Amino acid sequence: MLNWIGIAAINMAIAVALGAFGAHGLKNIASPQQLEWWHTATLYLLIHALGLLLVGLLIRLKYVTQTTAWLLQIGIIIFAGSLYSMTLGAPLWFGAITPIGGGLMIAGWLCLALSAFKINNQK
Repeated sequence: MLNWIGIAAINMAIAVALGAFGAHGLKNIASPQQLEWWHTATLYLLIHALGLLLVGLLIRLKYVTQTTAWLLQIGIIIFAGSLYSMTLGAPLWFGAITPIGGGLMIAGWLCLALSAFKINNQK
C-alpha cells in the first residue's frame, strides 16, 4: 500500500516551491494570463494535497480505499501539470486535457462521499 500521507506532503512541498517560483521567477517574464494559469495550478495543487493528506489518514483508518487517493493524485498531475506546462510554453491545446484532471479530482471527492455514506449506513 502506498504511503498517501507522504505523497500528500510531497505535493504540498511542491506547491509551496512552485508558488514561490511563480511569484518571484515568473512575474517579469510571463503574461498576466500565464501567471493566472500558474496561480490556479498552484492553488488546486495545494488544496488537493491537503485533501489527499486527509484521505491518506482515512485510508490508514480503513474508512476509504486507495481509489479515492489515486483519483485525486492523477487529477492533480493532469490538472496542475497541464496549466504549468502551458505557462512554460507548451502548446495551448494542453488546455484541452485540463478538464480531464478536474474531472478526476471531482470523481475522487465523490468516491470519498460514497465511502462516507456507505460507512454511515453500516452503523
